Amino acid sequence: MSTMVFANYPVKDVQASTEFYTKLGFTKVEEMSNVNSSSMRWDDNFWIMLLSHEFYGLFLKNKEIADVRSQSGALTAFSVESPEVVKKIADAAKANGGDYFAVDMGIPEDQMFSLEITDLDGNQFEPVWMEM
Repeated sequence: MSTMVFANYPVKDVQASTEFYTKLGFTKVEEMSNVNSSSMRWDDNFWIMLLSHEFYGLFLKNKEIADVRSQSGALTAFSVESPEVVKKIADAAKANGGDYFAVDMGIPEDQMFSLEITDLDGNQFEPVWMEM
């Protein structure tokens, strides 16, 4: 069995965030979603779980949800098949209320290309293409 990754993001509005991620190319899995969460599938191995603040808080045990608009708790990266897909996701994010930016890592774009994307709540992730 392949390892699956589930990145869990706290969101203020599950429905609005579900619509945002759907427009980026994720698919909502209804069987694993409810009023407090949406299970958003990229492929068989990578999923983003959108959890209401109340539901997300159940997993924190004496911690508070970070304000990811001004603080970072994690950077989640996942591979995609081409630089064009990276750009398509970033453009869709910007067109639907999110944003993106590039980081100069000193690696030529013909070897690796990625963009940092922020969602409606400020959660950040990175689609990345690498020449393998």
